[in-house]
Amino acid sequence: MSKSHYEAVQKALNEIKENVDKLTSPAEHFIDNLAFIRLMNISSRTAQVWRDEGKIGFSQQGKKIYYRMSDIDKFLEDHHRKPFAKPFDSV
Repeated sequence: MSKSHYEAVQKALNEIKENVDKLTSPAEHFIDNLAFIRLMNISSRTAQVWRDEGKIGFSQQGKKIYYRMSDIDKFLEDHHRKPFAKPFDSV
């Protein structure tokens, strides 16, 4: 195989890998409302309040509600509080 053929194959493989990564990225997976409620260990009412207050992004088709995993990650990051206590010194 010539160097130019090798480079063409390598480029094609990299493009395929990038496309597969986009398709299988957990951040772009969707979960339904029931899975979200279970994941967050909250009530359906709390999920409704968070949606109404604009705290979490969602999609709706009819009565069915879906959340992107990337929106859930953003929600958790936006509400994350860093520890303020100093860690114990190891003895």
